[in-house]
Amino acid sequence: MSRVYNFSAGPSCLPEEVLKACADEMLDYKGTGQSVMEMSHRSKDYKPIIEDCEKRVRKLMNVPDNYSVLFLQGGASTQFAMVPLNLGIKKGKAAYINTGIWSNKAIKEAKRYIDVDVIASSEDKNFSYIPKVEKISGDYDYVYVCFNNTIKGTHYEYIPDTGDIPLVADISSCILSEPLDVSKFALLFAGAQKNLAPAGVTLVIIRNDLITDEPLKGTPTMLKYKTHADEGSMFNTPPCYTIYVMGKVLEWIEKNGGAEGMAKRNREKAELLYNYLDNSSVYHATVEKGSRSLMNVPFLTKETDAEKADAINKKFVAEAAACGLVNLAGHRTVGGMRASIYNAMPVEGVKKLIEFMDKFAKENF
Repeated sequence: MSRVYNFSAGPSCLPEEVLKACADEMLDYKGTGQSVMEMSHRSKDYKPIIEDCEKRVRKLMNVPDNYSVLFLQGGASTQFAMVPLNLGIKKGKAAYINTGIWSNKAIKEAKRYIDVDVIASSEDKNFSYIPKVEKISGDYDYVYVCFNNTIKGTHYEYIPDTGDIPLVADISSCILSEPLDVSKFALLFAGAQKNLAPAGVTLVIIRNDLITDEPLKGTPTMLKYKTHADEGSMFNTPPCYTIYVMGKVLEWIEKNGGAEGMAKRNREKAELLYNYLDNSSVYHATVEKGSRSLMNVPFLTKETDAEKADAINKKFVAEAAACGLVNLAGHRTVGGMRASIYNAMPVEGVKKLIEFMDKFAKENF
């Protein structure tokens, strides 16, 4: 069976080179006679794997020395609780910018523990843009943003200036897609299943002065950043194999030019697709220029009748899949189609998609 072009929003495609390397070592990792899946996380064979992965994160993202790199579980959604529990301890209040489903979920979770001010929102236009809030002040423990919105396809093209207020960002769907100045953030987190690895590990990069002995009262041990920082992400059994794959992906990113190389690759893909959409008489992008994601591209056809649009969308997705272009259905809150073109998606995949879109348009409109 030949490989398909997988446009899933997550779990997403991985570099073929990485998959083949993992397959080669599946039964015998470097002469140990066992798979990494079977290794004790306390063993001498596994320790270099997690240490190398952290080193690659630090190098590729230029992480300052006064930050800790943690490999946690529970998905990015667990961070919706860990952030307010650990950071919302002085004022008991934080500022959030609402740019879609994931930031809205974070807002709802934070409200369980602290006061939340939603200082800006793009809900007025169905989250089709990023609000321009370049400077933020106030009596807050932290400011929270979702830097790239997988479902709506929006992305921050600027970093808000929060002064002395710690800035927190969910970068799950854009991590290492382009250079990012870690020093401008107090805490970054990312579920791995978009750009880093299979699902199962969440990367957290946190400034050390925010790792506290005293989070909010009642915070479970597993939800304290200090628990994991003190133990080198080894307080309990980490997602060993996922971390191993992440190390392989990071090595692939490094060999392909690092964050700068990914940015060049991703801009080429995104420009091809957005240019096609902007010049099409059949399709159009749903996100305003100036807020468009390099990673997630939602689009609609010109069909405005809801019933007919639903039928044509289903036909598009089915026929695309038959051509080896899979997982192109849009999220139910947006409709239409969505092409997620993460780091591992080759430019050939985007070109094949555009060819199919052109053919489908001619045959159906």
